[in-house]
Amino acid sequence: MKHIKRLIRSQPVLSISLFAALVTVFIIPPDKEYLGYCNYNVLIQLFALMTAVAGLRGAGVFDVATRLVLKKTGSIRRLGIALTLICFFSSMLVTNDVALITFVPLTIILFRDITDEKSRILTIVLETAAANMGSIMTPVGNPQNLFLYDEYGLTPLTFLKTMLPVGAVSLVCLLLLTLLLPKTACLAPQKKENSVSKLNTAVFASLFLICILTVLRILPVYVCLAAAAASALIFDRSLFKKVDYALLGTFVCFFIFVGNIARIEAVNSFFSGIMSGRELVVSVLLSQVISNVPAAVMLSGFTENGVQLLLGVNLGGLGTLIASLASLISFQFYRKSQGAETLRYFAVFSAVNFGMLILLTGLELLLQTLF
Repeated sequence: MKHIKRLIRSQPVLSISLFAALVTVFIIPPDKEYLGYCNYNVLIQLFALMTAVAGLRGAGVFDVATRLVLKKTGSIRRLGIALTLICFFSSMLVTNDVALITFVPLTIILFRDITDEKSRILTIVLETAAANMGSIMTPVGNPQNLFLYDEYGLTPLTFLKTMLPVGAVSLVCLLLLTLLLPKTACLAPQKKENSVSKLNTAVFASLFLICILTVLRILPVYVCLAAAAASALIFDRSLFKKVDYALLGTFVCFFIFVGNIARIEAVNSFFSGIMSGRELVVSVLLSQVISNVPAAVMLSGFTENGVQLLLGVNLGGLGTLIASLASLISFQFYRKSQGAETLRYFAVFSAVNFGMLILLTGLELLLQTLF
């Protein structure tokens, strides 16, 4: 029982997805059709991407890049702008959760010498929104993009045309919000020089390139899996422990859940009816409750309109604290930091996220009505 409680506390989304899958197993007993539920391409690509990013991080690439950027800051506002932009653009390649795992702890360290809690909170909130919105711009930016890109067979051009307008407007919003930060002078603390493993950097940068080529369907997925496994085995076996197996398990559970309920005629008809012509709104709302990754997997079984679903689950990453799992990462780092004011953080987070969600969703619906 203690192990179950620990699992629920540490991995709430995995626990929910596992429970949902088990419930449907009693309705639709396991058979040969189960083998077709999982999107194995997505699982392999996620595994390889997580391995590549963890390898680059271990090689010291992110530390050096961060230090170089922070040398250019001289005020709280400029520091906030730099961190926001870093999270926005880095999340396009290394995913939103990795961007926040890397830069939010750094932000907390930087603000130890800056006694301005309001600015610290706003900076972390803007970083979080930037990572969530920057990651929507590429198929490898977050798990739901990778899944939907493969599930619906989207082309790079279709993906870019769909997400670029929303991403561009969100970036403008974020930069305008950084104007709320004061111009108070500050100095980023001096950090010792970080050494970079040139060999590991080259190896895992090559692996990352292989992942991109696989996502673009230039290389077969088994090449990506073999390259990831070989890179970790030969150069850094600890990377196998750094892969987010809970995320992979969540996908498997929701694949089973969606596959089973799609075989229940009444449920299939109900969800298909709700989704028809309302993919954007339904996916935005569902993401607020179960987060956008599970929402993407679940709703994909009931609509052929992958473009609208892609827009909805990515916009749905804004809003509540659980709308995007990456947002929870930032909150956990902040909550455990010295002097944390969680109620103020929640208030600022909600104001920024719901404000952007209403604005961006409203603009998207307006454009769809007009054109």
